[in-house]
Parts: sequence; C-alpha cells; structure tokens
Amino acid sequence: MIQAREEEINKIIKDENLDTDLISDGYHTFGELYDHRIALFIALCDAIFSHARFYPMDIIPWKSIRHSDNTEWEGWFIAGIGREEGKQITYHLPIEKWEYLGAIALDKAPKWDGHTPKDVIERLLKLC
Repeated sequence: MIQAREEEINKIIKDENLDTDLISDGYHTFGELYDHRIALFIALCDAIFSHARFYPMDIIPWKSIRHSDNTEWEGWFIAGIGREEGKQITYHLPIEKWEYLGAIALDKAPKWDGHTPKDVIERLLKLC
C-alpha cells in the first residue's frame, strides 16, 4: 500500500513538473537538504584536502568539469573522494561551488565504478 502511494506521488511530481526543491517533509525542503549535502561534502573534502599529508593519495578529493567519457553537465561539475573502483564517493555539484571545494582539479573524472547511493553512504562511513 505504501509503495503504491509513493509511486503515485512520484508520478504526480513528474507529470505536473513540480519543483522538488520546494517539497517538504514538514521540517526541510528537498532544496534545503541538497544545500546541506553540498555544504557537508565540501566541508569533508576541504578537511581531507587541507590535511592531505595524513591521508593516502587515493582518497585525496578531486573535481572535474568533464566525466571520464568527456561529457559535461551544463552548470555542474563532478567531485569525488577516491579514484579507485570500489572506493569512489562522488557527487555532482553546482558550478558556483567550484572555488569553495578544496580538491585536485582533473582534466577528466575517473571512470565511474557504478556505485549507488547506498554504496556512497557505506563508503562515507568507512572513512570514519
């Protein structure tokens, strides 16, 4: 029953082209939650990058305008921690945040390892 209701809600959002940034759970809008995620990821990357000498090179944060296949998303860049398959933590961030992110700028992002949102959460927790 709940899954059917979720599917119905998602269909309404898509069909009506609703601005998901304004949808709220009663406490925060999706827009606010994305802003928080972006700020927290930038803070994490900056903390690692500013203390890079204490971390293995393979987890030093990176950023790139281009994906590994040379495609780009207008107005966005990709940023990550970890380059190796099975260790990547990546997010697309608004281009306006480029200068805020302490990271190595790469010509192209590493090839995506197929990680899911669940994988990213598990990999983030492994950094602790």
